[in-house]
Amino acid sequence: MALDNDRLLKPFRHRAGLPDPGEELGGWYQGPDANNPGQCFGQYLSGLSRFAGVTRDASTYAKVRNLVAGFGQTVAPDGFSYADKQAATFAPAYDIDKNQIGLIDAYQCAGLAEAKDLLPRIVRGAVPYLPSRAFDQYENPRQSPVDESYTLPENLLNTYELTGDAYFLAVARRFFLDGSYFDPLARGTNVLPGLHAYSHVNALSSACKAYAVLGDNKYLLAALNAWEMIERTQQFASGGWGPNEKFVEPGKGLLGESLLNTHASFETPCGSYAHCKLARYLMGFTGESRYGDGMEGVIYNTVLGAKDPSGTGQFFYYSDYHAGAQKTYHSDKYPCCSGTLPQVVADYAINCYFHDESGLYVNLFAPSQVRWNLRGQEIRLAQNTRYPDADSSELRFTLDSDAEFSLFVRIPGWLESHAQISVNDKPLEIPAERGSFAAIRRKWKNNDTVQIALPFTLRTDPVDDRHPDIIALMWGPLMLVAIDAPLEIPRNAILSSAGAMKARPYRASEFELIRPAGSVTFKPFYKVQSETYTTYMRQT
Repeated sequence: MALDNDRLLKPFRHRAGLPDPGEELGGWYQGPDANNPGQCFGQYLSGLSRFAGVTRDASTYAKVRNLVAGFGQTVAPDGFSYADKQAATFAPAYDIDKNQIGLIDAYQCAGLAEAKDLLPRIVRGAVPYLPSRAFDQYENPRQSPVDESYTLPENLLNTYELTGDAYFLAVARRFFLDGSYFDPLARGTNVLPGLHAYSHVNALSSACKAYAVLGDNKYLLAALNAWEMIERTQQFASGGWGPNEKFVEPGKGLLGESLLNTHASFETPCGSYAHCKLARYLMGFTGESRYGDGMEGVIYNTVLGAKDPSGTGQFFYYSDYHAGAQKTYHSDKYPCCSGTLPQVVADYAINCYFHDESGLYVNLFAPSQVRWNLRGQEIRLAQNTRYPDADSSELRFTLDSDAEFSLFVRIPGWLESHAQISVNDKPLEIPAERGSFAAIRRKWKNNDTVQIALPFTLRTDPVDDRHPDIIALMWGPLMLVAIDAPLEIPRNAILSSAGAMKARPYRASEFELIRPAGSVTFKPFYKVQSETYTTYMRQT
């Protein structure tokens, strides 16, 4: 909201020959280091539109309207919408993909009809600059390595759905990365090692959208198998993946080795955005709670711990799992993670609940309210909780009349003891296996309540199968890190006795490791500010 509209629109106005007041933003957005000026404009517009839809805030709606109007004035009669000719040749796919989602969200979330009208124009204007097909990131020597043409189909298919114009379906088909990516993944062949991690997870959302629109089961299989491969062979305890922005070869201990050779462990806002988006697709297709588990882990242990933006263009980029790390900003202003950060944060709201014809699914445990229409009746649910500072939550229904439906509650896969579920404070004897949705079917009345307890326990998570003794410490869904710890901690035995860990009084989810050489504090990654921290350590 604090970004000046004139500064955001400046590169587009300059190219169009319009008055362009305001200073250049600098960094990657516009300035001497900007190979691709204006690259995050569509993401900022998308994030603002999503916030407008969530909050109904008048000033946010106004900013979206003004940005869409200002951008629309710069679009050429032939639909050319790039910030300059350099952007149109350096990363044409990257830019049009971002600007598409900005306009799609401005229409769908903020209700701007002019955004829907502008959308097909800019896509048609971009097509002459796009490559002939989807080139993988390092495949085409004439293509910038940042031009991720293989992520295009998702938003091209969104444009097709909004306009009904088969032209955009045909363009989308042109950019499916079938031969080298979706086809082998669908067969169960792991082709992830060496690929750029964030953009190839983002490309899996194109596979999901292709399945939703075309009904081709290959694309669903590709996404499902890829999730399994990532979860089983690529993930840190945080749920993040891709040290140095690359997937590693499984079975060689490369995640563990990365703890010593890089500070770029997980490309956080971008990776968490792609991860949660993919999880929503797969949960919607399958109804399986594992995707909610993955979403929860990444939200609490990566993006929720991102260092707040500076207000002058500096943004958190990498989560660092190296010993003695600190949270820092990217060296350049307005990098790509400045665009996905507002998108993923706005999406917290749509990650909490899902529904189908049988009822409502509670996916995340967060203070929230939801309303939905069930056979003509509005159902309202409020969730009251201090989770994850507490391991319980209470749900309360507001109904105009009694209504029969199912309430499904996610029972996390990380649980080591039984979940406890009560209705109106009376315990229920229902299946509530970890890694599932517990179903409560009944005729609900106004002010009915549901109490949920998910007992947290301390446990360890090895970094990979070659380093079973290098572990992160987990508390329920939370990854704990050692604060200002002596650097010898990762090389020495830790947690050899469960009694060595003591809960800190009046400090929720924080612990002390009692050692002869002095105690060490552990706290969740999202609570870390400027302290040094160590994520992984040795256990005997």
